[in-house]
Amino acid sequence: MGEFEWPWEYNFPPFFTIQPHDKTREHQLKVWKDLILSYQKHRKEAILTVNTNSPLFCNDAIKRQLSPDARLQVMEELQKSGNAAPLGNKVQWEIYWYTLDEWADKIYTWVTNCGLNNTVCTLYELTSGDNSTSEEFYGLDEGVLRKALGKLQEKRKCELFDDESGGVKFF
Repeated sequence: MGEFEWPWEYNFPPFFTIQPHDKTREHQLKVWKDLILSYQKHRKEAILTVNTNSPLFCNDAIKRQLSPDARLQVMEELQKSGNAAPLGNKVQWEIYWYTLDEWADKIYTWVTNCGLNNTVCTLYELTSGDNSTSEEFYGLDEGVLRKALGKLQEKRKCELFDDESGGVKFF
């Protein structure tokens, strides 16, 4: 994994204060959303804890950090776009650098391309198997995977087994 490339705004002190002007704030929130998604994708981490002083929210070089209220505002914007969901008390969030529908589509396209329709796969095979190493969902958090498969199940493209086997049958 190479080094993460921060956007130029990350070194611009006003970026860490939610701006009062509507258009400026709208752009700023979009940059924050993009930053969080690309940061989490780069790290391949689905869970983000927003009350920590991680480099994501704290730039020590310019001695600035995003306030707790601003962090919540950014996360709620991510939630509106389908790119995040709170886990409990809005301190921990599940981050989807692709929406759950997009993840579902990527998985189903792979299943179809591999001729795995009408077969049973384990969740392990999907995210850690030899056949999926080049796929973007390789190494995907199991909670996110299950939710994406739930989207496919709603569309009757798969059946997710509720038992300990961690299996799914694709149609």
